[in-house]
Amino acid sequence: MQIKDVLLAPGNGAFFYDDQAAIRSGATQDGFRYVGEPVTPGFTSIRVPASSLSIGLVLTDETVVWGDMMNVQYSGAGGRDPLFDANQISVFTSRVVAPRLVGVDASRFRTSCEKVFEPVEHLRLPLAVEYGVSQALLRATAHLQRKTMAEIICAEFDLPLPTCRVPIYCQSGDAREINVDKMILKGVDVLPHGLINSRQKFGVGGRTFMEFVKWVATRTRELGRPGYHPVLHFDVYGWIGHEIGLEPQSIADFMCKVADAVPDFTLNIESPADFGSTQAQVENYAKIVSILDNRSSSARIVVDERCNTLEDIRLFAEAQATHLVQIKTPDVGSIADTARAVLLCKENKVGAYVGGSCTETDLSAQASVHVSVATQADMMLAKPGMGVDEAFSIVGNEQNRLLAMLNLRRTQNEIVT
Repeated sequence: MQIKDVLLAPGNGAFFYDDQAAIRSGATQDGFRYVGEPVTPGFTSIRVPASSLSIGLVLTDETVVWGDMMNVQYSGAGGRDPLFDANQISVFTSRVVAPRLVGVDASRFRTSCEKVFEPVEHLRLPLAVEYGVSQALLRATAHLQRKTMAEIICAEFDLPLPTCRVPIYCQSGDAREINVDKMILKGVDVLPHGLINSRQKFGVGGRTFMEFVKWVATRTRELGRPGYHPVLHFDVYGWIGHEIGLEPQSIADFMCKVADAVPDFTLNIESPADFGSTQAQVENYAKIVSILDNRSSSARIVVDERCNTLEDIRLFAEAQATHLVQIKTPDVGSIADTARAVLLCKENKVGAYVGGSCTETDLSAQASVHVSVATQADMMLAKPGMGVDEAFSIVGNEQNRLLAMLNLRRTQNEIVT
């Protein structure tokens, strides 16, 4: 079955693209907008409505399958691709990618990805393009083989059909207290993110952050059902390094201090510091991991910035430079590389968290669920958007529907055999 035509449709991401450098430099908020001049190239204001671009593959049976392209919230930061420009990406896709897609046999997912994603003049395609096109190609293969996307991933990576659900992680955005309550009442597995992305939210010496962590733990005990015991996960956007300093020992000391304040919980701290380059990040995160492990601390380091592509993930995993990798799906590129990244983390006994961004769409979130479940990632992000209800519903419901279908497949196979 071949692809006979390609459609493009402009779309909206579920949140906004934000200029991280400007926010770190002290930009203030006026309601929902940030006041001040942007710093990162491509931004016309500090906060820009997220755009996306849908790509539809018209198959020879007239079925159209879709995928969505977009970048992450903090585009252009931490070694990431620049701000997503839907018009530029549309022109590039029409000129370079669409001619490659027409005539491709869509029945083999990884083979079709390899053909379509060949470099242009030795340069890799924009990662947003790989991400969106690979979603559409995965859906095409699933349609043609009359299987779920998860089953296609399992078949192509020689994995058994999964039986277990993947824990879901929700993010609060700036509406921290209300959204934490929602997460607890809904029994979310991992919470709350917290969006600790400014000095005001982190506090002098980290005191504001410390108080928030303790409040989340207390609130969990107050509102949670009997036996509810989530993992606490906070993204601090490098602010431990900014406020405490870039000495690994000092960063580890602070992380241990926070963990000791909530002794009954596993504590994930994402992006404690930004050391300026991938190599420096690997070297210093490895030191922090070693210190935390030697102390048997319940604090775990999660890498995000400076760990974008599959090769970046390989560096961190093989160096044991993190406890958990956020596999940030639009930054990794092809959905096939997200699957490879999870399996690479497992080979190196490092946690695999299939993340992404609030700027994504319902289609990209659903595709991410199938890859997460197929590879049995350690956790996955509830997305898109910065709320709790919608993202938790989209990801949670997709996972439950998928597991029901996989259970049916196993039952049918048992009857046949």
